Amino acid sequence: QVRLVESGGGLVQPGGSPRLPCTALGFTVSPHHMSWYRQAPGKERQSVADITASGGRTNYVDSVKCRFTISRDNPKNTLYLQMNGLEVTNTGIYWCKAARTGRPIYSGKGTRVTVPS
Repeated sequence: QVRLVESGGGLVQPGGSPRLPCTALGFTVSPHHMSWYRQAPGKERQSVADITASGGRTNYVDSVKCRFTISRDNPKNTLYLQMNGLEVTNTGIYWCKAARTGRPIYSGKGTRVTVPS
């Protein structure tokens, strides 16, 4: 079955530094542009970070720049989101997405990150 599986979420204290892995099953991530999205409670889903297929270029939403790092390990077929200095506003469900021109877009079921106030 072709899918992405996110993990690493849970209850994280403010200032914490979890890492979210996203592992691809049934397909190879290496040709895909990969992204992390977040949906905070009561808000629309927004892009958090993305990375090119080669890993040579990354982009971040302004609110997480210098705190979050997106990376990929193509031999392990896995995307990562290293989150540092978590804040309450980082609470939400985090999804990963794989996209490639002319191919289906793959996304997982998400992992919930909760930062208590």
